[in-house]
Amino acid sequence: MIHHEKVLLNREFTFTQHDFNLLRELVNHHTGIHLSEHKQEMLYSRLARRLRALNLNSFSSYYQVLLENDGEELVNFINAVTTNLTAFFREAHHFEVLGKIILPELLERKQEQQRLRIWSAGCASGEEAYSIAMVVKEVVPSYWDVKILASDLDSAVLEKARLGIYEGDRLEGISPERLHRWVKRGIGGQAGKAHISKELQEIISFRQLNLIHAWPMRGTFDLIFCRNVVIYFDKNTQSILFERFADILEPEGYLFIGHSENLFQLTERFHLLQQTVYVKA
Repeated sequence: MIHHEKVLLNREFTFTQHDFNLLRELVNHHTGIHLSEHKQEMLYSRLARRLRALNLNSFSSYYQVLLENDGEELVNFINAVTTNLTAFFREAHHFEVLGKIILPELLERKQEQQRLRIWSAGCASGEEAYSIAMVVKEVVPSYWDVKILASDLDSAVLEKARLGIYEGDRLEGISPERLHRWVKRGIGGQAGKAHISKELQEIISFRQLNLIHAWPMRGTFDLIFCRNVVIYFDKNTQSILFERFADILEPEGYLFIGHSENLFQLTERFHLLQQTVYVKA
């Protein structure tokens, strides 16, 4: 224990519990990610780089920069924290709404076609897409034709997503029932790792895609998840993107966005269903 204290004291920058609490509140506010206590070292090492880049000598002065500058440094901050840091069932209320309200409504509306198309735009290492797939498999009859497109710009994280293998500590957001049903624990050389079931992998296609460029998809989608992605774009680009989402959604299709995002003054083609869940008007 004494040795651990020394390591903390020998840090380049002082990083108090108060600093950690303020910064993780900011992380939660802007990304929906809740950082547990044991992520303190990770947050320190990722943000220490930003302090060096800005020639700052304390985390409290960095926090002030974030409060005063809602532009470029906020993007750097979010990038530093969220690079490959996504989570299963992040912003859990979205999956409640999906399972209890939206999918039952779509089952009724589309009972003749028995077909669903979902897009996870900005899927990172795949946790969001697999979370959607779990809920879909629990609610939608197995004979329905369901496909999930999961896209991201970063080919490295997409490869991880395709493999569907995660460290055990990444499973925190998954309920025990879902873990039992959809996740296989690794043994032997794979101990400590978890494998997502083939049944979920079969309905997801992972593809590299730049949201700003032309999209190769021909058909329309019933719902789109694009959460904590548009924060990286300026207002004009956001507006264009939301218009394009509206174009590719079915009438009365659904759009999920991140909890620090909104469509205010960006598009008139959606109305709010509930917190950060929209319906195409």
